[in-house]
Amino acid sequence: MIANNDQNKQLPNELKSTFKELHVLKHLRKAGITKSFGFSCSYLFQLIFCLIFENKNWFRTLESMKSADLPAKDTVYRFLNQSTFSWRRFLTFLSAHTIGKVTKLTDHNRPKVLVLDDSSYDRNRSKSVELLARCFDHASQKMRFYKGFRMLTLGWTDGATFIPVDFSLLSSTKSKINGISTKVDKRSCGYKRRLEALQTAPEQIPDMIQRAMNAGIDASYVLMDTWFTHQPLIKDIKEQGLDVIGMVKNLKQRYLVNGKRVSLKELYCLATPVEGKKGLLRSIHTTQANDVPVKVIFVRNRNKKSEWLAILSTDCTLSDQDIIRIYGMRWDIEVFFKTTKSLLKLQKEFQSRSYDSLISHTTIVFARYIVLSWQNRCSTDQRTLGGMFYELCDEISELDWAIALQQLIELLEDTLKATNKKIQKLIKSQLQQWIAGLPNYIKAYLPISVCES
Repeated sequence: MIANNDQNKQLPNELKSTFKELHVLKHLRKAGITKSFGFSCSYLFQLIFCLIFENKNWFRTLESMKSADLPAKDTVYRFLNQSTFSWRRFLTFLSAHTIGKVTKLTDHNRPKVLVLDDSSYDRNRSKSVELLARCFDHASQKMRFYKGFRMLTLGWTDGATFIPVDFSLLSSTKSKINGISTKVDKRSCGYKRRLEALQTAPEQIPDMIQRAMNAGIDASYVLMDTWFTHQPLIKDIKEQGLDVIGMVKNLKQRYLVNGKRVSLKELYCLATPVEGKKGLLRSIHTTQANDVPVKVIFVRNRNKKSEWLAILSTDCTLSDQDIIRIYGMRWDIEVFFKTTKSLLKLQKEFQSRSYDSLISHTTIVFARYIVLSWQNRCSTDQRTLGGMFYELCDEISELDWAIALQQLIELLEDTLKATNKKIQKLIKSQLQQWIAGLPNYIKAYLPISVCES
């Protein structure tokens, strides 16, 4: 292993403590992401992790004055393109460990939920990306088609902190542009994820939830929007021991009322009106066509007050207000998508053609979000995730001179040891006076022994 791996691990002070607290590098090794020679995986992971805080991509970093101390370009790309690394295990270990720490800070009566949603992963300018497909963006106001993937994501939230747990970059069997590379070892983790990419979202969701539960993640409900709240999937999740709360559309799904099969519109007419509660129109207990008992409440559509929206819950003991309140926690995943794309450079930082590279980089971006979320939860002030992100960027830019200052003081201390005690006492007193007059943010970068001596 190269001996000078530690020289360039310039993590900000806040990130150093968070990496140790969350055991990030330990989870990396535990997931089998290691190398037998060359730059260590821990070093390369930290290098890529910190790129975003330096406001540079990998190309610009290699063009900078630091390039002499950095690994070659291909070293990083080989690390990202390695198909044998189990990035899903790493993300599961990290998220489960962080959720365990967050749960200790959360009231036991507070609901903890899993949230499912998908978002677009654009690669519109690409032609040769592995498993590239033509996808439809149902969330966009333009209702557009784009080249790329659907990023199916499972997250956990307690209403205050959102932690991504698992994801899959979905391609398509019908509209894919490129297929699976023939160079990939079919025994590897990367090949298995490629096969998953050709599955539909409902086929993958039960397995994603089961992996989260096997990792010991504590949750009582699964929240979904109208694109996933279908009766077969609801039954599968219910059989796994979790309740579902989700918004439903007026499609071909039928509900049983007094032995009669009715549509959602007909169910609205049969529901009991609710009085005295603004926005809440009607509520009814019913059964799905596949014999799953549910409670459906109807609320007013804020965007079009002449229409209503239906929210379904398989936990029939919840009150109408509790169903609405818990479903509102689903919005955390929308904030997560916005943050990862606008601040953390998801889908933009690396432009690789390999599907393994897409998986590895997305995992690293999710790890960045987990670290920021944990810092935000532990912070005593009211900083937002965006504000904390820019503070870390400022701290990264100060690290070079901070390390130089530490080395200068350490050199001065070594020189003092060779002089007599009278000169040592004089210089130390002058040094202490100089340190005492420094701003606190500069003192934070000095060795503790220097500040105390």
